[in-house]
Amino acid sequence: MKVVSFLFFLFVFSRGVPAQEASVLLEKVKAKYNSVKDYEAEARMKTNVVFIKAPVAGIKVYYKNPDKLKIRNESGISFIPRGSVNISMSNVFTMDSYTAIDGGTETIKGKTTRVIKVLPDDGASEVVLSTLYIDEESLLVLKSKTTTRENGTYELEMEYGKYASYGLPDKLKFTFNTRDYKLPKGVTFDYDPGTGKEAEEKMKDKKGTIEISYSSYSINKGISDEVFK
Repeated sequence: MKVVSFLFFLFVFSRGVPAQEASVLLEKVKAKYNSVKDYEAEARMKTNVVFIKAPVAGIKVYYKNPDKLKIRNESGISFIPRGSVNISMSNVFTMDSYTAIDGGTETIKGKTTRVIKVLPDDGASEVVLSTLYIDEESLLVLKSKTTTRENGTYELEMEYGKYASYGLPDKLKFTFNTRDYKLPKGVTFDYDPGTGKEAEEKMKDKKGTIEISYSSYSINKGISDEVFK
């Protein structure tokens, strides 16, 4: 019996340590990203969606911790899927209660990353599961994949440069399923999804992407809530 109890203890301990390490790593990454209370950024946005013709646009991105995000392009119209606060990591890094699971390692663009799966403890959370690919040395998320209740599954890929110390990317690629996309109210484009079977075929198993290349950030200077109305 003593041997069985000892082996059970070893099993529990060996399972618990990776989970604990995953939580410690995630808290370090969260602290880095949450050091940004707000920012205003200049950027260029490229949209690639099968049923929308949208040119590359100059944009301004406004963010305020924890969950305020607004994008304005040079024509005054923003194009991003609903729930687009998802183009930042805020929906993961503002969770108060979660379970972190170590998913081993994976190579992303030549770098070995630690894979952390994050499950919110709140059963009503919009986020169901997020998988983060973290560069442990720099405490930066290079890629994430998130499944939500209302906005489908989407992926983020980030490239970092001179704003890496704040956890802010120089380039971001947002990939989503077009079948989960809903055109926001009041937004009009050269929009032609077709009808009936034609529309279904265009939307079926198609991926849409939005690429944002940031040229400059103004960080922690203070932004009025009026900007987000």
